[in-house]
Amino acid sequence: MAKILVIDDEKSIRSTLREILEYEGYQIEEAPDGPAALEMAANEKYSLVLCDIKMPLMDGIEVLDKLLVMSDTPVVMISGHGNIETAVDAIKRGAYDYIAKPLDLNRLLITIRNAIEKSNLVKETRVLKRKVSKTYEMIGESEPINQIRSMIERVAPTDARVLITGNNGTGKELVARWLHELSNRAEGPFVEVNCAAIPGELIESVLFGHEKGSFTSAIKQRKGDFEQANGGTIFLDEIGDMSLAAQAKVLRALQENKIMRVGGEKDIPVDVRVIAATNKNIVEEIEKRNFREDLYHRLSVILIHVPTLNEREEDIPILAKHFIAEICEIQGKPLIIFEDEALDALKKINWTGNIRELRNVVERLAILCDTVITAADIDLYARPLSKN
Repeated sequence: MAKILVIDDEKSIRSTLREILEYEGYQIEEAPDGPAALEMAANEKYSLVLCDIKMPLMDGIEVLDKLLVMSDTPVVMISGHGNIETAVDAIKRGAYDYIAKPLDLNRLLITIRNAIEKSNLVKETRVLKRKVSKTYEMIGESEPINQIRSMIERVAPTDARVLITGNNGTGKELVARWLHELSNRAEGPFVEVNCAAIPGELIESVLFGHEKGSFTSAIKQRKGDFEQANGGTIFLDEIGDMSLAAQAKVLRALQENKIMRVGGEKDIPVDVRVIAATNKNIVEEIEKRNFREDLYHRLSVILIHVPTLNEREEDIPILAKHFIAEICEIQGKPLIIFEDEALDALKKINWTGNIRELRNVVERLAILCDTVITAADIDLYARPLSKN
């Protein structure tokens, strides 16, 4: 049940609002002045505050300022002495709305409902963002990981293009996402394109879109990933597998900040930050004429190399404990503990699949083991293929 705080120096108005709003299913608390309201707000969470403007002891606008510092609870100002200037000032200061007395009951109820719904959506969004941030948390305390963190913090606020290199499963996507999350484009879209998974004949359509009728199956116009990432970041994963024809178009997009849809006749401006990643040695690919050297230089303003898991051995116990806690939470199981010997055994494995492989192994252990994971469990379950 939503709880509303009504602040008004007139008892009759507080009583009327209580009667009306309790009938609508809200829980109501009252405060006769600003100081009393602030004390209540410091000790209680409210879904919404209704605040009069003209009050003794403390003006409603001052109460509004203090409430907004304390929390993000929506505040609706009410007054019988206000004017347009007062209303505009209240909204500019952060009030959700301003309603003049005598109160229009329908407008009041609609405003309260909308304010509470908006507040709930904001809170849900914040929770989801925290979950996303947790999902893409960068785990580890090794020197290579600390260097990458430092590089991300320096590079993220800029629009510099970044080329991320490293073996499969090392966490290149994680680096790309943090570059986006810590950038000035964090509120914009993050569009990921797996260049290796898209057939060569379709990649131009995927990246740049197409016009209706531009080819047999183009039954309607489609915006490409560059357009969809406008104002945000596009992550070109496994760019070393992109065809030379598509590379040429990407190069043009980077040079001119414009793209053209397949079958289109006009340029479309795009404002996109480009982050690319590859598990290939691009210098060797250039020598083999599989990758354009001019595109490489455009992409590699900043180079970030993600080390293999074997190169950050001291992070393996930290990662294993993180993954087991995460997996147990998802599966609704009590936390499973690693024995120290089990963690030492994990460090001795050659992790060819890197972090992705480690997480899969930890999930397997979480399913097959009981409350404690031993070194014997690691030997039995961590690398079953080696037993064949």
